[in-house]
Amino acid sequence: MLVLTRKSGQSIRVGDSILLKVLECKGNYVKIGITAPPQLPVHREEIYLRIREENLAAARAKDTMDTLLKSTPDELRKISEEEAPGSSPKDH
Repeated sequence: MLVLTRKSGQSIRVGDSILLKVLECKGNYVKIGITAPPQLPVHREEIYLRIREENLAAARAKDTMDTLLKSTPDELRKISEEEAPGSSPKDH
């Protein structure tokens, strides 16, 4: 980890497109301004961890659903496909 000391108003450059600027130091808090390309996500650590957990949970749920569908008997799978949204009713 690179550790740098900066005063209020001073900046740190990461590559050509990321600028970190110390806006204010007050007590135990430091206010930082970040300029980065819009396609580069910038999050506080706790928000990043929550997003990652939610993405992993969604992926696990999809894997579970895929596994359940694969283990469903053919007759039930056919009924499910017929009742799927967007499917046209079959003439009997």
